[in-house]
Amino acid sequence: MSLTDREVADRVARVDALLDGVESLPDPESTIEVLQALLDLYGEALARIVAIGGEKLGPALAQDELVSYLLVLHDLHPLDVSARVEKAVSGVRPRLGGAAVEAVAVADGVASVRLLRGRGGCGGHGRGGGGGPVDRAALLEEAIRNAAPELDRVEVEEIGPAPVLISIDALRRDPGARTS
Repeated sequence: MSLTDREVADRVARVDALLDGVESLPDPESTIEVLQALLDLYGEALARIVAIGGEKLGPALAQDELVSYLLVLHDLHPLDVSARVEKAVSGVRPRLGGAAVEAVAVADGVASVRLLRGRGGCGGHGRGGGGGPVDRAALLEEAIRNAAPELDRVEVEEIGPAPVLISIDALRRDPGARTS
């Protein structure tokens, strides 16, 4: 069975929704125990695959988004949390509309990044692929959380010049008219 990335994302969302409902079951403790035993078994199998594959297999497996997530879940990912955060930030940079990211730090379960806003018009937001405004901080946070779900918090500090706003009246004004 081979799922597309979209199908995998849909399946992950479905599993998350089902797990959220476990607490409302008549016997949630037994259900959680069965799920944990199954998770432990799959984790052990994955650890054996990584061990058999040697040094090169772990990084190769980590290139796949779903497998990378499972490696993190079972504490088998070849990259530490700081390296995964750096990689996530590098991967999202092209979508930040020219804004720069610096001071990526990970400590005590918190990833801290500094987003340097460039000066832009109409609120200073860049444009995404669909033409709509991009919430750069949210984009960064999502990329980091996906790469390092074990983090407790992601802090994005936005610094730089305030967006330039031009009033409609200023645009309508006759350029030859004098103002007093």
